[in-house]
Amino acid sequence: MAHEIIALMAQYGVLLVFLNVLVTQLGAPLPAVPTLVVAGALVAGGQMSVAAVLPVAVAAALLSDAVWFAAGRRYGGGVMRLLCRISLSPDSCVERSELHFQRWRGQILLIAKFVPGLATVAPPLTGAMGLPLSRFLLFDGVGSALWAAVAIGLGYAFAAQIDDLLAAIANAGTLALEAMLVLLALYVLARWWQRRQLLRTLRMARISVDELHQAMQSARAPVVLDVRAPGSRLLDTRMLPGALLLDEHGIDRSVNDIPFDHELVVYCNCPNEVSAARVAKVLIGQGYRRVRPLLGGLEAWDAAGYGIERLPPPSGMADPQTADLPA
Repeated sequence: MAHEIIALMAQYGVLLVFLNVLVTQLGAPLPAVPTLVVAGALVAGGQMSVAAVLPVAVAAALLSDAVWFAAGRRYGGGVMRLLCRISLSPDSCVERSELHFQRWRGQILLIAKFVPGLATVAPPLTGAMGLPLSRFLLFDGVGSALWAAVAIGLGYAFAAQIDDLLAAIANAGTLALEAMLVLLALYVLARWWQRRQLLRTLRMARISVDELHQAMQSARAPVVLDVRAPGSRLLDTRMLPGALLLDEHGIDRSVNDIPFDHELVVYCNCPNEVSAARVAKVLIGQGYRRVRPLLGGLEAWDAAGYGIERLPPPSGMADPQTADLPA
């Protein structure tokens, strides 16, 4: 049976590699590295050619990444929010990837496929941030080649052990497949439970956009704090009128002139207002008695038709709102 599996991979391996890498980089929750490792083992046994496998893997990765790059260039922060809503870790997805981009710029594509959760996010992020197409193709092509070469090389180096593993899986039959599906289900369940516990710890009273709009007309209007990461503001330049830009890592410096009895409203653009709730918890711990996250965040405020202001893009940085224009 193991030999039949190897024969099947030897006959259709290049096509399987292309399809697996393509759908994985498009965002499907399917691992591509195991397929490349098995392909490397077949290369070691002379049943596949590295000259065929490596270019096909790179081409599939470039094709899928180019789709996300174009989407990021056209739709900006909206694509990032979509990716993070469907991610298993949506609450830190955008912020973490933006921090990587600020540190590495386009070179993030060289390491993106080696960092869990970053491979699918990096291409639309670089597109939204205005990276030129030529630099995207260069960095993404080199990064994809390195990633595929490492996986194929591991399969080549451990070909004997992989052959034994294939034989064990074949002998186990459907039991092995069922075990893998159970492990995958347990992983997804564990991530869901972790997220549910986080949201429970951050549960607190929110303020609606209508309530905030009415309160902002009063004589003692609340202080509104924008708690998005700096990179998120580059992707989405909208902000509530008069909001203070708060760095989550410098809360003390941002609010030290605000009296403890003043009402604070914090907002973000993340699912379930998680970043806003985290900052609200910190502010309450510092002594502020009236702190509430904005229900629905920036998206809900804009959708309600209330006024917004725009942050000017930093010099040398493409405006995400015009990122769809030709570079």
